[in-house]
Amino acid sequence: MNKSYSCLVVFLVLLQNIVYGQQNKSAWYQFKKLSKPEKCWVISHPFVARKALHFTQIARKQTDSIQHNPMLDGDANGGGVDAFRHAYWMALLTQNIGWRKAYRLGKAHEKGNYLDYKKHRMEDGSLPDKAAGDMDIWNNNTGINIGRNYCGISADSLKSIVIANILQGKMKVIRKNSMGEFLDIRFQLIPPDSLTGKWDNLKVLDNSNYRIEK
Repeated sequence: MNKSYSCLVVFLVLLQNIVYGQQNKSAWYQFKKLSKPEKCWVISHPFVARKALHFTQIARKQTDSIQHNPMLDGDANGGGVDAFRHAYWMALLTQNIGWRKAYRLGKAHEKGNYLDYKKHRMEDGSLPDKAAGDMDIWNNNTGINIGRNYCGISADSLKSIVIANILQGKMKVIRKNSMGEFLDIRFQLIPPDSLTGKWDNLKVLDNSNYRIEK
């Protein structure tokens, strides 16, 4: 999963250790890398955060397990796997800590991505940008709605519903061709150098069941 997400998991572990009187120097080192908005969320929810840790770890394992699922595109950076990661995480958190807390955590995570952009920190091998943020916000909100509508089902059943929503085009992905290259609104190849260091660029979003073949 992306760097910010992984750091969040580490910090949740750190917080759990603090609450229960344990020490973890490695976790503290990772904590310093976490974005300020994520730190604020966790500090303001010290006991809910322990529960969030548990379900965040489940979401990470489930995302890893579907990386090569033939139903999806295998794309963890702007594709179906990326959409699953956000939607499933939010759906699972909504079921277990409530949609408002899940929404605020997701919002803090996206604010952290913007701060990463401002500081030129890479995410999944590329600099965060507006298109990726818009995609994540859409998929976060869709995941929250799924969690609210299916509050009593198992984590495995929830996984199937999230995948079904992706295949039905209810999530968002970043428009690419079959080679994984970014396309603009006219389906033209976006020169890689035109994307460098720009928050608002020519990338566009597609429905999650549509991948242009060119």
